[in-house]
Amino acid sequence: MNILVIGGGGREHALCWALAKSPAAEKIYCAPGNAGISEVAECVPIGAEDIENIVRFASDNQIDLAVVGPEAPLVAGMADQLRAAGISTFGPNADAAILEGSKAFMKDLFAKYNIPTAAYGRFTDYDAAVAYVREQGAPIVVKASGLAAGKGVIIADTEEGAINALSSIMQDNAFGEAGDEVVIEEFLTGEEASFFALVDGKTALPLVSAQDHKAAFDGDTGPNTGGMGAYSPAPIVTPEIEAFIMEKIIQPTIDGMAAEGRPFTGVLFAGLMISKGKTKVLEFNVRFGDPECQVLMARLESDLAEVLSAAAEGRLDQIKLRWQEGSALTVVMAANGYPGSYQKGTLIEGLDAAGSMDGVTVFHAGTKIENGNVTANGGRVLGVTAVAPTTKEAQAKAYEGVDKINWPDGFCRRDIGWRAIERE
Repeated sequence: MNILVIGGGGREHALCWALAKSPAAEKIYCAPGNAGISEVAECVPIGAEDIENIVRFASDNQIDLAVVGPEAPLVAGMADQLRAAGISTFGPNADAAILEGSKAFMKDLFAKYNIPTAAYGRFTDYDAAVAYVREQGAPIVVKASGLAAGKGVIIADTEEGAINALSSIMQDNAFGEAGDEVVIEEFLTGEEASFFALVDGKTALPLVSAQDHKAAFDGDTGPNTGGMGAYSPAPIVTPEIEAFIMEKIIQPTIDGMAAEGRPFTGVLFAGLMISKGKTKVLEFNVRFGDPECQVLMARLESDLAEVLSAAAEGRLDQIKLRWQEGSALTVVMAANGYPGSYQKGTLIEGLDAAGSMDGVTVFHAGTKIENGNVTANGGRVLGVTAVAPTTKEAQAKAYEGVDKINWPDGFCRRDIGWRAIERE
């Protein structure tokens, strides 16, 4: 089959890498791709949000399966347009992608279908939002309801901090239209985990658990990022907790979305807070997480092309997933200054030395080829991923890979996986 992956980050590199192992995959394209993806797929110079040209390319090149990586094109209706052109597509239609596109919609769905989550209010009026903060007190969480590239969540330790966040979002338009409505939530404590399920509209198939590290620096300090590393499995997600997640969170969401006339197809990514055995949903995303996708693909033994086709075509009840035992761990290497301002175009060397290590794969997130060299082209740039029998061994192997890479303009955390290693 001919497969088109849409996107150009670490998640898409991991998907292309896993799809390339499928005997069914004759030709893999990626739009726009990156330097690393070009080794396993043909990169096409079309932006991930250019729906019209993506659909035209897919039609012209007899694409049998389109896999939409990022959330923005899904929310904008890319899957609708691809399906309308007769192309089998992995990813939700715009009506279902609203689960990520509107936190306000998502929270109302949770309330309607008794899905466990933090108490909340939703507001389009600034004064009403301020009054709610005064009433609830701090700590409290302020979120832009729309898509804000992972940056629209502010945890405020004081009422004044929350009100400043509201002013920034609602009055100064810090996140543009994404902040036209805000969700204000109760602050939950505990341990966060990521849970993924493949969904074909009616059947849900759980993937193995994962956990990422959002803070920029060691010890979970510094500003929040898109994710500085991840590992799988996440020991906090016990078999009992997984059963609860499927029964009380994933299935009611799928049934609720179908009842609302918005059947969901694709991957449902639940960000969870787990405390003393109790689990609540922080948020849903409608695509694979990055860097969680890298550790999931590193452990997946099933044929990904077959699995995603089954999800797109409503045949998930025929699929049984196979996973590699042990652990996978990804260390993200980011450009100095990230998540603030950073320099692009810096030279990266030593990638072959790292990638040739047994059990190590270097996924590219923000790279491009310039004059035959690989250079940095984003904030999060590489995901050095290792598989091993234990998280501790996977961590050691991943950092050995990191140390073979010569990139003075980048940095990484040195403690990825610490929670799981403590438990081991």
